[in-house]
Amino acid sequence: MNKKKIINDPVYGFISIPSELVYDVISHPYFQRLRYIKQLGMTHLVYPGALHTRFHHALGAMHLMSLAVEILRSKGHVITEGEEEAATLAILLHDIGHGPFSHALEHSLVTGIKHEDISAKLMHDLNGHFGGRLTHAIEVFNGTYPKRFLHQLISGQLDLDRMDYLNRDSFFTGVSEGVISFDRIIKMFNVFDEDLVIEEKGIYSIEKFLIARRLMYWQVYLHKTVISGEMILVKLLERAKELSAAGEDLFASPSLKYFLKNDINEANFFTQHENLEHFTNLDDQDIYAAVKVWVNHPDKILSKLCQMLTSRNLYKVEMSNERAPKDRVNFLIDATVNLLEIKPEEARYFVFTDAIQNRAYNAGVGNIKILMKNNDIVDIAKASDLSNLESLQKTVEKYILCYPRGI
Repeated sequence: MNKKKIINDPVYGFISIPSELVYDVISHPYFQRLRYIKQLGMTHLVYPGALHTRFHHALGAMHLMSLAVEILRSKGHVITEGEEEAATLAILLHDIGHGPFSHALEHSLVTGIKHEDISAKLMHDLNGHFGGRLTHAIEVFNGTYPKRFLHQLISGQLDLDRMDYLNRDSFFTGVSEGVISFDRIIKMFNVFDEDLVIEEKGIYSIEKFLIARRLMYWQVYLHKTVISGEMILVKLLERAKELSAAGEDLFASPSLKYFLKNDINEANFFTQHENLEHFTNLDDQDIYAAVKVWVNHPDKILSKLCQMLTSRNLYKVEMSNERAPKDRVNFLIDATVNLLEIKPEEARYFVFTDAIQNRAYNAGVGNIKILMKNNDIVDIAKASDLSNLESLQKTVEKYILCYPRGI
């Protein structure tokens, strides 16, 4: 069987699957599951085109890795075929630990577990399945492989993961502010002392990349209607879990039922293989099928939250630089109790506050290093003559207040 397939990608054109091992990993059920997990969770409630998947994104990031390796080789850096395959597999599998609706599940069904840790565990499982042929890929993914730049291509301030999702998300949402010169940035890649650096000529492309990232966060990822949809999903899963814990037998697929009935957290997630088996059975479809059925559930809270989501009658969200005053929150709680005819302690599902952060560049973690013409290495924040690059390092925190419409 010919395993060197080409895939037609709407963002980059034709993408090649470079080796038989990569083809076999893509064909594995763990990876195929990503076809059924949307890249942007609830963003399609605002941007109807945002229906692309984690599967799309992983293949796109894999394609960018092949471009990056080609450029670095052309500049005289030795990257063996084995190292290229390891880096390709590491970027391909970097998101394999994502659950349904991406981040919403991390806050409700499984608590305190990062998708990166699940990705690492699934990679170890796959390594066993493929007879140890993913060992180097795991080292690259973890950052323990001697050539640090290979890890930095996967996880850093200017990694190929970010480069693909900014490009892809702006393509599918139609938000042009996210468009970046990915090909120009990759052409400016170089290696100095085993670290990934950007040649001085690429400074302006990096500035645009960082600004695009900030704009995409406010316009897409942290759009208040997107937050509203995700919050409803988190709250309804919380309620479903609470009902299950009280002995209620809710309609759910077997794997979803497992997470509703059991308290799975960071301490016990990796101790039983059964947890991982159920997790890899879950995708967006399990959650949404349950939501459609729970609309008619006798529990008023659960059915109301599910109705709000399925009819897109989402929370009203107020976003500001200050926390909402206590008396305003209390007024909304009282109004919600009257409007929905629920108990005061149940109002927490409908009225609550939270904080969101946006930081385009974190200078302390994996800095973007610029290789100047005189061979000096300078941080992008110092090398750039863009005064607002300093401000991109600051974490902007905003406070949100959610409550039902109609109050």
